[in-house]
Amino acid sequence: MRKVIEPQLALGQIDIGAIVFNPKSRDDIPQILRGLQHLYLDPDVRQRVFALLEEVVPERAEGKGKVSSDTGRPGMTQWTILVLGVLRLGLNADYDRLHELANEHKTLRQMLGVGDWQAHVQFELQTLKDNLRLFTPELLDRINQEVVRAGHHALKKSPEDELNARADSFVVKTNVEYPTDTGLLYEAVRKALGLGAELADTHGLPGWRQAAHPLRTLKKARRRLQKLKHSTAQDATKRQARQEEIQQAHRDYLEQAETLVGRLRDTRDQLAHLPVVPLRLAELEGYLAHAERQIDQVRRRVLLGETIPHAEKVFSLFEPHTEWISKGKAGVPVELGLKVCVVEDPHRFILHHHVMEKATDEQVAVPIVQATKERFPALHSISFDKGFHSPANQAELADLVERVVLPRKGRRSEATKAHESEPEFVRLRRQHAAVESAINALEQHGLDRCPDHGLDGFKRYVALAVLARNVQRLGAVLKEQAALKLKRQRGPYRKAA
Repeated sequence: MRKVIEPQLALGQIDIGAIVFNPKSRDDIPQILRGLQHLYLDPDVRQRVFALLEEVVPERAEGKGKVSSDTGRPGMTQWTILVLGVLRLGLNADYDRLHELANEHKTLRQMLGVGDWQAHVQFELQTLKDNLRLFTPELLDRINQEVVRAGHHALKKSPEDELNARADSFVVKTNVEYPTDTGLLYEAVRKALGLGAELADTHGLPGWRQAAHPLRTLKKARRRLQKLKHSTAQDATKRQARQEEIQQAHRDYLEQAETLVGRLRDTRDQLAHLPVVPLRLAELEGYLAHAERQIDQVRRRVLLGETIPHAEKVFSLFEPHTEWISKGKAGVPVELGLKVCVVEDPHRFILHHHVMEKATDEQVAVPIVQATKERFPALHSISFDKGFHSPANQAELADLVERVVLPRKGRRSEATKAHESEPEFVRLRRQHAAVESAINALEQHGLDRCPDHGLDGFKRYVALAVLARNVQRLGAVLKEQAALKLKRQRGPYRKAA
């Protein structure tokens, strides 16, 4: 049986609303916990958030729907999952640090509903990992909307008040190494060899007793070609000799890789007639397909002198959604990951975000404004930089919001110059740079690099980071209001005579 929160306080347990934070603390944890406490204390917000948290339940095996919340063993409460998930991204912490905080941090344990007399209540590392993966990006986005509305209400802003938003994109890196075709080939053969040898040993197939030896030989061949550099000598004969040496090293490397892939293909065919788990056989087939693709691309690039089309390239074996992104930043020629577009309001809350899969800035401008307008109908204006411009975007965005601040590229007409010189356009364009502060805050609190695996894990990680940032911003607003209230209660400062 899984509950959103335990309704009955245990002996020694403190009610979440009674938790007191040090007003002088400048650390991130009190701000995040204060924001979470506000969600709990506001009855209307708590009811809506708890209703959403009830959907955080694991899936049944073999795709048979959700596990029942009313039967079975008691699982981690959904409130605990929310607190720990927000804290993980708010602190940019790995699971090891989160594990330590959940078991040793006194104030955090009070927020989790663990009393001082419940030292025996401990959270296991794997339990944290399994439960935090129950979130979906869609559910996190709905919770985020409630947090933003709670923040606006705390700032005494009406839902009908106009919102002047700003949008921009940035790259969230995936957890991958710099890709080379020879490196990707080695990784594909390494994984295929390890899995193939394991399955062969399990089912009594011969031929892989010394599987480590051919892998070491392949690695040595790769290291030899890695050390060879193209000659810069003035003598054309020396340059030609070095080029031939490089090509021969690649031939040797490809020959060894093809031999191993061929043997693994034979093993895979033998396993197909045995009672092997289909998922493991499909995994082996995937690694072999990766290896064969890389063999083909290395041969075409090095031996045949072809240029491999960008669309054919894969930049990570383990994170295939990784894209090669060049935004033209000084000192950053290329970034490996996915772009994320965020929309921020004047109160520094992030209204919406969008993970851009194989899309450019001008392709997401209209969809993200439409989605933001659906969530927050009071959206009055939105500003972009020139990268989002296209003639179609100018027309479509003008139908969605009253004021569009989207500078045009290239030479401008007199009408365009007059439009972009209007005082309101200039004012909003000057304020647009503030979105970089939101992007920097996200990067400092989790979105510098995504450690989670797969595209679903990437989207979940980004959505949780946006939620954590808004919860922390809510906590900062409440802290500022409490400090101002205390200052007013103390009255004006009078210098002693």
